[in-house]
Amino acid sequence: MKAIAHSTPAIESLADIELPRPEPKGRDLLVKVEAVSVNPVDTKQRKQGSPAPRVLGWDAAGVVVSKGPEVSLFREGDEVYYAGDVTRPGCDSEFHLVDERIVGRKPAKLDFAQAAAIPLTAITAWEGFFDRLKVQKGKSMLIIGGAGGVGSIGIQIAKQAGLHVLATASRAESIAWVKELGADGVVDHRKPMRPQIEAHGLKHVDYIANFSEVDEHWAAIGDLVAPQGAVLLIVGNKAPLNVDAVRAKSAAVCFELMFTRPRFKTPDMIEQHKLLNEVAQRLDTGKLRGTLKETLAPINAANLRKAHTRLESGTMVGKLVLKGWN
Repeated sequence: MKAIAHSTPAIESLADIELPRPEPKGRDLLVKVEAVSVNPVDTKQRKQGSPAPRVLGWDAAGVVVSKGPEVSLFREGDEVYYAGDVTRPGCDSEFHLVDERIVGRKPAKLDFAQAAAIPLTAITAWEGFFDRLKVQKGKSMLIIGGAGGVGSIGIQIAKQAGLHVLATASRAESIAWVKELGADGVVDHRKPMRPQIEAHGLKHVDYIANFSEVDEHWAAIGDLVAPQGAVLLIVGNKAPLNVDAVRAKSAAVCFELMFTRPRFKTPDMIEQHKLLNEVAQRLDTGKLRGTLKETLAPINAANLRKAHTRLESGTMVGKLVLKGWN
């Protein structure tokens, strides 16, 4: 089967290769991959290098072609979407093995490219809001990084949870995008945020979901989070953080890594299957909208190199997807 792998941290190391087609065992599905999305985890994993060619990719949509003997949730021919497991080979290959417990049915109203844009970001936002922050209707939330992949679906999920949502954006394109997704207000993260928050009638924010770099926003987070509020982080800090402001407010700091359940095979691993099905239902009924903004075709090393370069530019709005094989 065709696949794309890297062996050094350089983007140029992404290359087209041939690999044996894997065979499913246990609860694994073998999926014929029709589209893949690119996320920051791809570029971060690539930068670690690899002693042997390694396949990246943790966002896919495709069709189940065979299954392991313990599979009970899916049949051959089912259209599915999922993010996968960072401890296993990624989905930048024609055929891919994935545990059925972290797979959802593909939204019927979305094509494969549109569907591939959803899983990783939806899992991150859903788990972050409901499993970590345990958000309550009527409260306020500031989403830092509102126009990115997680922010784009996160704004919508937060609004449906009954929250008053402010989202950060700084360029005309990204400001328009977060407003289109339903943000109640926009804050420019390149300027002091407190005056902007106060201009929206708030002194503090109950929840702050930081979907961007931690270090550059940490001081503002400590200033803006409400006493007894909560902060959600999805990226690790590079330098030690001064926690005094957050500690003084008895504010919770929660981490969300959407690979935790599959990585550690937690007893509630199947919750990802359930939430992906719920997200699919909301997409099919129009309660949620897709976040795909850019598509490259076909799926090959040249286009994946373009995608990694685009993502590392820091100017992505929404999601970028590769579709179809030569």
